[in-house]
Amino acid sequence: MNLLLLDRAGWSLVLDLLDALTTGCYEHIMRTKETKYKWGHKMWDASKCDLCGDCLVRCRYVDYDKEKAVAEIRLLMEGKDADILTKCITCIACNDYCPTGADPSNLIFKMQERIGTSPIVVALAPFLDVITKGLEGQGEPSHLIAGDPDKPVLSLDSFDFGEIPEGTLDSQLFKGMTVVRGIEYMSLVGCVHMGGESFVEKYGQRVIDKLASLGKDIVYFHNEGFTLVHVKAKEYGITVPFGYMHLFEHLRNYLRDHQSSISKLGKKVAYQANCATRYVPEQDAFLDEIFELIGVKRPPRLYERLNAVCCTAPIINTNRELAIGIQEKNVKDAIECGADALITSCPYCDRVLRRPTSQLSLPKIFITDLCRIALGEKPWPEG
Repeated sequence: MNLLLLDRAGWSLVLDLLDALTTGCYEHIMRTKETKYKWGHKMWDASKCDLCGDCLVRCRYVDYDKEKAVAEIRLLMEGKDADILTKCITCIACNDYCPTGADPSNLIFKMQERIGTSPIVVALAPFLDVITKGLEGQGEPSHLIAGDPDKPVLSLDSFDFGEIPEGTLDSQLFKGMTVVRGIEYMSLVGCVHMGGESFVEKYGQRVIDKLASLGKDIVYFHNEGFTLVHVKAKEYGITVPFGYMHLFEHLRNYLRDHQSSISKLGKKVAYQANCATRYVPEQDAFLDEIFELIGVKRPPRLYERLNAVCCTAPIINTNRELAIGIQEKNVKDAIECGADALITSCPYCDRVLRRPTSQLSLPKIFITDLCRIALGEKPWPEG
């Protein structure tokens, strides 16, 4: 193996293997607050920025040359308004494009919140107000469905039960698990999509303490919840006193332990990564294991992994023309690679891609439903 050719996800796998070998344990059942954070700080670090401009030159949603890109970053570093604050769709891809790990997305998000004139910030300000009230105990009550004492909690973040695929909570995949949802359990990481970059620092410990009060380990249904405890807590010095696991690892573990119940699907699929995947790229390895266990292949395509595109949820109401164009290119790319379905793992991605996948006759399947199909709990959707 040529280590010089590995990308970030590849290095993560190498480090995981080395960690397993040195500790004598090949299983990481639950992450804890002592977890090693492999990629260090994920907040803006001006000392790492060499003004190369790559972050914005490579951004697929603007057309900047190097001179323009560098000028934009300089303005932001000086605390000034810049064109990118209006153009940024908050997809976080610029972090992956940055060769020095300076985290330009965090700089952009901080300035979007401070300046407050980005179309996304203006349009979603009412939602941020609702979230603020909920986090301060003035919103709708949270929900808790009690489970078996020896089973972990499934955190649905703030998603409503109706935003989760029908029948999910009745599946053998989550049998006996306590289930919680509500703003008090919100990941906060997604607030950057509406001008709330500061919410993790303001409310992160409060959310984690709320989950800790359950006295159980947590399985996070959504990437952003996992990112809060696995990445952001480290950045802000937030204590995480419970064990936790990503949905993909949970699904992988269940499928691996129940292989006799699996009917191999023999399908090809494309995957729509949600934005928070950029914070935890190592979780993609679990997804690949899931696909292998249930007998689906993930053929290479243009818009995946490092080159994945945003589902466009943040801009669907502020720049609809751009959003629809991105969606169409994304779904057509999935079809051209030979995929029999587009797989989602975020309720927002799932909802916003409903129209383009339906129009182009490509089945769209949530990752938990894909596993349920392989377990015989539901049929493959009709095209």
